[in-house]
Formats: sequence, C-alpha cells, structure tokens
Amino acid sequence: MQSINALNKKVFEKARKMPDIHPEMFIALEEYDKTRKLKRWGNKIRVNFTLDPIVYKGFRDYCQKHGYKMSTLVEKAISKAANI
Repeated sequence: MQSINALNKKVFEKARKMPDIHPEMFIALEEYDKTRKLKRWGNKIRVNFTLDPIVYKGFRDYCQKHGYKMSTLVEKAISKAANI
C-alpha cells in the first residue's frame, strides 16, 4: 500500500499537468473569474457515419455490455488509425 504522501505527490503531479492537457478549461475558468459567467465550450463536433446494421448492432451491444460510450470508442479508433 502506498503512503499518503506518495499519493498526494501523484495527485499534485497530475494537477500540475492539467493546464497543458486541457487549456480550454482553464481559459474558461479565468474568464469566469473576470465576468462571473461560465461559458460552455464545445470541444466536440457532431458527425454522421453510415454503418452496416449488423455491425452497428454488434458495436452497440458490445458498448452496452462493457459500459463504453460508442462515440468514445469511435474517437479512439480514428485517433489510432490516423496516428493523432
């Protein structure tokens, strides 16, 4: 079991990296500090795909069984295929 200090250090290290990983969140929070209004930011876009009905049903069932969001798995597959 890890000590509390080791866990705190890991949390602190992750927190220090967050502005680099998700700068849009921190920009929105800075704007909130100035205006006291929190704007929604849309970091996703909607796209449409045509799939074979059997493939779609199998994919939907797989995602439901394993607790995944379909869009998350599609996004990961596209990122992997395109080396993004």
